[in-house]
Amino acid sequence: MQRKTEFFIDGKWTAPGTPKEFEVINPADEQPFAVISLGTAADVDKAVAAARRAFESWSLTSREDRVAYLEKLLAAYKRRLPDMALAISQEMGAPIKLATESQAAVGISHIKTFIRELKAFAFEHPLGDHAPNDRIVHEPIGVCGLITPWNWPMNQVTLKVVPALAAGCTVVLKPSEIAPISSIIFAGIVEEAGFPAGVFNLVNGDGPTVGEAMSRHPGVDMMSFTGSTRAGIAVTRAAAETVKRVTLELGGKSPNIVFADSDLPQAVERGVAHCFENTGQSCNAPTRMLVERPVYDQAVKLAEGYANRTSVGNPAQDGNHIGPVVSEAQFDKIQGLIDVGIKEGARLVAGGLGRPEGFNLGYFVRPTIFADVSNDMRIAQEEVFGPVLAMIPFDTEEDAIAIANDTPYGLSSYIQTGDKQKAQRVARRLRSGMVQINGASRGSGSPFGGYKQSGLGREGGKWGLEDFLEVKAVAGWES
Repeated sequence: MQRKTEFFIDGKWTAPGTPKEFEVINPADEQPFAVISLGTAADVDKAVAAARRAFESWSLTSREDRVAYLEKLLAAYKRRLPDMALAISQEMGAPIKLATESQAAVGISHIKTFIRELKAFAFEHPLGDHAPNDRIVHEPIGVCGLITPWNWPMNQVTLKVVPALAAGCTVVLKPSEIAPISSIIFAGIVEEAGFPAGVFNLVNGDGPTVGEAMSRHPGVDMMSFTGSTRAGIAVTRAAAETVKRVTLELGGKSPNIVFADSDLPQAVERGVAHCFENTGQSCNAPTRMLVERPVYDQAVKLAEGYANRTSVGNPAQDGNHIGPVVSEAQFDKIQGLIDVGIKEGARLVAGGLGRPEGFNLGYFVRPTIFADVSNDMRIAQEEVFGPVLAMIPFDTEEDAIAIANDTPYGLSSYIQTGDKQKAQRVARRLRSGMVQINGASRGSGSPFGGYKQSGLGREGGKWGLEDFLEVKAVAGWES
């Protein structure tokens, strides 16, 4: 069993002030494979103090120097990619193919993107031709507390750490205690890249202890959090005492609107596959499929067929199967919501309660489809965070938009139609931070984030850099 009980503080691996061991469970076999230590407020104090000392010099480094450090980070990350993929697969259950090609590889993509954006970003520029002696200056905000989730660990770590460092900030990272091993590897990658001591710090721990201490800490200038809406509210409340900036990437209940004029087999299969990807553990998953009534019955049959063909398997084995969900608590939550869906009267057409056939161990969930769902049902309003799809019929374009927007969330939306004008018309009216039409992927550097209870701020690209910068207006600047 791996023992990873030290934290990375001030450029070196440091024993916790008060050891509190915590087992990391492999969700495929429910057995511990690693031990970490959970930190305390005193450990946070040490990390914040190191970050504050380092900020004085790191914030003054040149763009060129920061680019050089990030290029070293990229090279070191590429070398450790197999280790990263294995850690992610073991700690949160992603099948090794997904862990390698998506979960770990996305970190490379984000580092490359932020290097490109850092090279091009205008940290100083004139206000405009009308005010030639007014200068706008973008400066690093300071010490940033970063809290990342277990579902896409390196996606979120690189979306926070890399732009913060690129902007000239220093950071204290608290990864999820459920899936911390990938972040410990990342800390080793930062060490290998040679960043100055204190620029990057890692403290493992739980939300109520370490997360709360970071959020309240007067030495932390900004909190960036990804996780549940409930926990995001707690971070915001704690951060309010010191009026620090807070950015949040929270939950979602994303609608996927399938019009009758779409390529129906392709649209339905794509939608179900995306819902089930990562075993449904993605905040932007299209978990509500809204289908125009003339093709609704056909769409339900297509979805049922795809769900029944979806393979569930051991994450250590190669293939396109889905793995377990991350933990016993998550498994129990999903089972409870499937049970609620049945009791509320939704029609279960695939999957359902219990583990898939052949599994009596591990947090494996049956790929599940509910049809005839009404949008006021809990399975249509609550984030299940598992391979569970709710299918809802609609009659008109206005009806589809109303149902899509009838949610406390607003992270992502999806549209399937053969009518370009309709697609653009509907996209403009959907209350979400992202819209994808007919399976189009978002480009590198596209902003990630949402409306309403899906969060505050945007991650990725130049927007990711801007989140970590203050804006200063200087008058009387003579060129």
